[in-house]
Amino acid sequence: MGVCTSRPAPGVALVTVDFPPVNALPVKGWYALADAVRTAGRDPEVRCVVLAAEGRGFNAGVDIKELQRDPGHTSLIGANSGCAEAFAAVYECEVPVVAAVAGHCLGGGIGLVGNADAIVAAEDAVFGLPELDRGALGAATHLARLVPQHLMRTLYYTSRTATAAELHAHGSVWEVVPRAGLLDAALALAGEIAAKDGSLLRLAKAALNGIDPVDVRRSYRFEQGFTFEANLSGVADRVRDTFGKENSP
Repeated sequence: MGVCTSRPAPGVALVTVDFPPVNALPVKGWYALADAVRTAGRDPEVRCVVLAAEGRGFNAGVDIKELQRDPGHTSLIGANSGCAEAFAAVYECEVPVVAAVAGHCLGGGIGLVGNADAIVAAEDAVFGLPELDRGALGAATHLARLVPQHLMRTLYYTSRTATAAELHAHGSVWEVVPRAGLLDAALALAGEIAAKDGSLLRLAKAALNGIDPVDVRRSYRFEQGFTFEANLSGVADRVRDTFGKENSP
């Protein structure tokens, strides 16, 4: 359990997340993921990073139970900072990042894939922000990079999800494949990218980030301020408590 890095092909680093049962990451998990991605990107032998996950789904966001166990705000502050660091690590990674998504990609998962350079998805992948059902806000910054503005707002307000096929139609998912072939497809794309000159790839990543119309780190941190406001007002606890009861064993 945790975050591990392997080298499945020349020039490619595979960062794999595994936090059973649903890959809802604790505070330490977000920081571990950030460290793994940054370390892989700094390696001069790496020209592309693939971000993948074991288990039922790609990512279920923050570990709500960890927040519920904390009578204060330490875990919330940690989750806010950890998510911001993990998202930024993907966006600022010195080389391109390919996200390999299967099953659910929710909450913090949207922050990860929304900052990735390319997404390969399994046919069963679904993407969404159930934040309003979880007593939180955030990652609209990243969902807006995956779908058009009005669809983003409707998905956000309703907590509905979009399928891999729908995101492929919008152009944000590169390829949709059977789940069994997901990692191979992601590695194939990564291998094609990694075949380019490493120095030029790093320049290309910096150039593309430099012309991005949205400062994603600042935008996301602005959203997180409203998450903390919801917690201070008691609204977040009220909604989270309902979520816990509905999903208790």
